[in-house]
Amino acid sequence: MKFVRHLLRWTALLATALAASAQAAPDTIRIGVATAGGGDPVTWGGSPGGVARANNWLEEEFKASGIKVEWLFFKGAGPAVNEALSNKQIDFAYQGDLPSIVGRSNGLKTKVLLVSGARNNLYLVTPTQSNIQSIKDLKGRTVSIFRGTNGHLVAINVLAADGLAERDIKGVNLDTGSAQAALVSNGVDAAFGGYEWFKVRDQGLAKVVYSTQGRDPALTRQAALLVRSEFEQANPAEVQRVVDVFVRAAHWSSEEKNRDELFRIWARSGTPVASWTAEFDKQPLAQRNSPLADDFIVARYKAVVGDALKLKLIRREVTVDDWFDTRYLKAALKKQGLEGYWSASDAKGQPRGGPAVASR
Repeated sequence: MKFVRHLLRWTALLATALAASAQAAPDTIRIGVATAGGGDPVTWGGSPGGVARANNWLEEEFKASGIKVEWLFFKGAGPAVNEALSNKQIDFAYQGDLPSIVGRSNGLKTKVLLVSGARNNLYLVTPTQSNIQSIKDLKGRTVSIFRGTNGHLVAINVLAADGLAERDIKGVNLDTGSAQAALVSNGVDAAFGGYEWFKVRDQGLAKVVYSTQGRDPALTRQAALLVRSEFEQANPAEVQRVVDVFVRAAHWSSEEKNRDELFRIWARSGTPVASWTAEFDKQPLAQRNSPLADDFIVARYKAVVGDALKLKLIRREVTVDDWFDTRYLKAALKKQGLEGYWSASDAKGQPRGGPAVASR
């Protein structure tokens, strides 16, 4: 009997220790960013997350808890981030809509926590001496498209709007740096890309012949902060703290009085202030930096699923509504007194007529 009592006691102690271990905070929080970034330390722009990174807000948040924050930047963008998520090399991911949907279709268990960089524009650029003047002129031309990124589908939709399909061009899959090198050396006739092309334009090495800016919001790209489901389930308190910091950054980045300073912070990534000024021209910061998963964002993710299926970029249908987990976002908004700060948009990207909190 005495042996049995000791055995039961040690079993209970072991169970308690295992439970405590399972609930223990992680030593390190790892955040993967779907861009190569730039600067020292490496950072990125176009997202409130870049403000949190540049100002060390997450590091400060977790310093007293003894938790390190590790940022990993991926030249291979969204597809490379998916690989890191699959291998459990990162806990959070800043990623565009298409690659995150591809990951979900391939079985990655993630949750979308908040938006962090909405309505990103897409541009078509050519060498300065090119005779290409419009999308229609791309037929039969060699065009760089970074496949698998959130600009890929937008480029296809832009082509479709002018009666072209991807097969009508000679598409070349190049990452951002390779595309720039190819264009300035006349290795390609044109390239689709984002704000990074303004720097090349301002150096007199390229010209912008098409922009989605000011057009249908459906022709924009969305990015969000995701978390691995397994990490979220094991560390809800830490997830909340990360979301709190991203919401703080979103609020600061949405204040028009901070516009100039925001662009200077983002310029630490190597993309000049002039490029951010051009990318955000005549666009409210609050609209671009809102963290809300409103009807527009959800509609865009659903549309991307549909387009990806049609183009066979994913093999099976994936659900979207149950993917957005905004419990942490709502708690952060309430805690920071921001429940009425951002206005939600309808499915077409138009204001719903009044401030609203995250709808899901």
